[in-house]
Amino acid sequence: MLQTRLFTGLVTGMRGLVRSSSRPGNPAFFACSQARFYATPKKSYENKRGEIDISTYPPERIRNFSIIAHIDHGKSTLADRLLEQTGVISKESKNKQVLDKLKVERERGITVKAHSASMFYEHNGDKYLMNLIDTPGHVDFSYEVSRSLAACQGTILLVDAAQGIQAQTVANFYLAFGEGLEVVPVMNKVDLPTAEPDRTAEQIESAFEIDTKSIIRISAKTGLGVDQVLPALIEKMPPPQGSKAKPFKALLFDTWYDTYVGVVCLIAVKDGTVTRGDRIVSSHSGTKYEVTEVGIMYPEQTPATSLQVGQVGYVVCNMKSISEAHVGDTFYQDKHPVEALPGFVPAKSMVFAGVFPIDAG
Repeated sequence: MLQTRLFTGLVTGMRGLVRSSSRPGNPAFFACSQARFYATPKKSYENKRGEIDISTYPPERIRNFSIIAHIDHGKSTLADRLLEQTGVISKESKNKQVLDKLKVERERGITVKAHSASMFYEHNGDKYLMNLIDTPGHVDFSYEVSRSLAACQGTILLVDAAQGIQAQTVANFYLAFGEGLEVVPVMNKVDLPTAEPDRTAEQIESAFEIDTKSIIRISAKTGLGVDQVLPALIEKMPPPQGSKAKPFKALLFDTWYDTYVGVVCLIAVKDGTVTRGDRIVSSHSGTKYEVTEVGIMYPEQTPATSLQVGQVGYVVCNMKSISEAHVGDTFYQDKHPVEALPGFVPAKSMVFAGVFPIDAG
């Protein structure tokens, strides 16, 4: 009996609160409106499946770029600042190496895998889709760097103002130069007491024949000058080439394994469109796969309605083993074969390890 009375009183009180809060003059109105807002986090550009629509971004308003640098020159920190600037991640949170998801990457400060993140940025009244493709900084991952650069049209050449040009700076520059990419020079850590920006600028000009006036001087740690980077990329970098009318063709430049969906493939679409339900084929193996999900990294996996020419995103296609995915491979639509993209080299195992878990199960 007591429980019935308590429940009846609670319902009556809630009804009164809802009636009173429906008037904007009541202080409870703001609290209830906030509750309704958070109860429906669905964004206006999402459909019923929670997929975002990026088909409104033609190739001329897309920029695919990477950051190349020597180890510890601030590549991951600059990526964090760019993601903050475009609202992909919050500025209030303690962001550190957001794109470095492996434990060893965070512990050692060395990027091992080529992750990517999409950003929406407005410049001179136009909205652009910016795809950042993070690249490893160690010499042992030069092939992975080259495949990541093949998915870009331009790159940020990041140089530490205190350490100057180092070995991997030169190696990665010539990889980008060989791919025909537009290079935007950026000098980092100019706020350090040991920084020598003028001397480093002379090194860049001497080694790479880049005009010192075009070098953007920043501090990725404090955010100094970072707001100049994205406008420079939009103005200097060419948009991706390709045609939506041509058959689907995409470059596979990274993979990882997900326990629930299998292998996730990061691709750069060179021609055509891919959507959920399409059947795609690997040029290297000839194996056919059915696409179950497409999307972008924003910065985590975010489903999209489709991926079109010039865009970079991920594809889930019922691939069971990571050995089936070959970095540098070309995907095309079933029954519409295309010429494979150049530069593919099958990976060769160089390091072998034996694993002996404590739990045999």
